[in-house]
Amino acid sequence: MQTKAVVIHKYGSKDVLEEAEVTLPELGANQVLVKVKATSINPIDWKLREGYLKQMFDWEFPIILGWDVAGVIEAVGEEVTEWKVGEEIFARPDTTRFGTYAEYTIVDTNLLAKKPTDVSFEDAAAVPLAGLTAYQALFDHGQLESGQKVLIHAGAGGVGTYAIQLAKEKGAYVITTASPKNNELLISLGADEVIDYHTTDIKDIRHEVDLVIDTIGGKTQEESFDIVKQGGRIISIVGEPNQDKAKEKNVVAKSIWLQPDGKQLSELAALMEQGKLKSIVGNTLPFSGRGIYDAHALSETHHATGKIVISMN
Repeated sequence: MQTKAVVIHKYGSKDVLEEAEVTLPELGANQVLVKVKATSINPIDWKLREGYLKQMFDWEFPIILGWDVAGVIEAVGEEVTEWKVGEEIFARPDTTRFGTYAEYTIVDTNLLAKKPTDVSFEDAAAVPLAGLTAYQALFDHGQLESGQKVLIHAGAGGVGTYAIQLAKEKGAYVITTASPKNNELLISLGADEVIDYHTTDIKDIRHEVDLVIDTIGGKTQEESFDIVKQGGRIISIVGEPNQDKAKEKNVVAKSIWLQPDGKQLSELAALMEQGKLKSIVGNTLPFSGRGIYDAHALSETHHATGKIVISMN
């Protein structure tokens, strides 16, 4: 079927984003067709648009970017029994060239989760990629346990806002870095300490921490070795940490890549239903070439608060 989408026909700046009609692949036996109600922006979107990931994803053009969706099931594959037309879902679909900057998208059933009833499509669309990244960094890789101390860099960002809430729900002591303007927000999400990265050197934090969640890389990642305990963990979502330093300090330090997971997303949905997890949506923009252009521009500043959402309404 045909869908209206915002695509790229080549790699480049935001100027390569354009509206187009795209033919979607045939619906697989264990897939559903989703009418998109909202999607959201993640740094992978514009990194891929710029061509930084072309060796990892050697796709034909046009490419529809976007890997978050909240919407309504429009059709189901022939072997689908557990999902019905009309159900409201959200998902982090598989990483293909048919992304979610579109009126319709295709999702494998094992990646679906039911949208929490009292959560808007916009708030649901903010969750999948950033929420699952936070979950997997903290628990699958970071092995965070109750009573441990965690430092979350850039707590006001998309991944950070979910990571603070999830770590607090686990019973951890949560330290985060941010601009002072975000202090109140981050404390309301559960941060025990908010460090102003403009005025405080990471090395001056008075705790040694069990786990660092690195969303920044570079100098910030290097300095994280100074405050992580012997035997602790540094989990980065932006680049491989220095393995010589890791051996010297006897810490696990690794870069991770998100694995889409419908079951884990359902766990996040349950926390949202219970009021223990919420989306912080800093900006909502319309579904159009211009709307997505502006959303990429904002994301590229690295200073957006929470998530940037694209609404079909």
